[in-house]
Amino acid sequence: MAAEPPKRTMIESSVKSVQLDGQVMLKIIQHCSDALPNLVTGQLLGLDVGFTLEITDCFPFPSNAGDEDEADDSAGASYQLDMMRCLREVNVDNNTVGWYQSATMGTFQTMELIETFVNYHENIKKCVCLVYDPQRAGRGSVALRAIRLKETFIEAYKDQRLTGKDLREAGIAWKDVFVEVPIKLHNSALIQALVADLAPQAAVATAANFDRLSLSVGPFMEANLESLIACVDDLVNEQQKVTSYQKAVARQAQHLATWLQKRKQDNQARRAAGEELLPEEDNSLFKPVPEPGQLENFLVSNQISTHCDQLNTAATQALQKLYVMEALQKGNL
Repeated sequence: MAAEPPKRTMIESSVKSVQLDGQVMLKIIQHCSDALPNLVTGQLLGLDVGFTLEITDCFPFPSNAGDEDEADDSAGASYQLDMMRCLREVNVDNNTVGWYQSATMGTFQTMELIETFVNYHENIKKCVCLVYDPQRAGRGSVALRAIRLKETFIEAYKDQRLTGKDLREAGIAWKDVFVEVPIKLHNSALIQALVADLAPQAAVATAANFDRLSLSVGPFMEANLESLIACVDDLVNEQQKVTSYQKAVARQAQHLATWLQKRKQDNQARRAAGEELLPEEDNSLFKPVPEPGQLENFLVSNQISTHCDQLNTAATQALQKLYVMEALQKGNL
């Protein structure tokens, strides 16, 4: 029986909040929106102040059109170093605090994201990922989220303790993989003065904006339902793996019982003949069936939860608009 891996001392030093500059948010929105329908990513720069991560600047990563050979990887690393060196020369914060990426229909829970988090965690203990969804933003909401991995999950992932038994012993459920960090928008005094100066003009310019009363939710909800159905199919496939594992364990237990019964009968015959008895515990014949990992199951469950939340929000907003329109129509009669 293999010895248990040594338990690491858990030090909760994670990020509790993210302070995001307004200019950085505009850069992220523009980069992700201009690249549609492609997904893009970029680097976040800033400072680590206590439990708050201050994000003061960012720059986009060049798209490699899906190529992932060594030349593209070296070119991307060289571009990142050149950008940070140039920012340092103009006295801009060049400390890496994470990265940002765009998402489709709010789904960002992937193995690539977890691997990127673990790679960052080797050198940067406090890092976050900003996820921006341009499609949700088109419906009038700032679909920007700051996420990080839970410390206990990172330790379990590094130790490759991802089976159902290991995760249960560690107290990790599917909700404990990602942690959403609250975002606080920050602007300098000059920007706040400019916004205050432009506020009366902006109120006049948007006084006749009726786009927010649009009752069209069909395309958005249809896309969410299609993604939700695909996620449910993936979840069924993951459950089938668990079912196959349980069947294999039961089949092996049955074979072991049959072999043990036959071995006992042989030993009875040997005992009667005065011969040496055969061992009745030969573990080399029946190797334990490897238990499937539950990480994919957890990621799919997170995606299903995201789609359900989005459908709930969209349906609630649509019903509110319908009640408003109904009241307006009754008032005009």
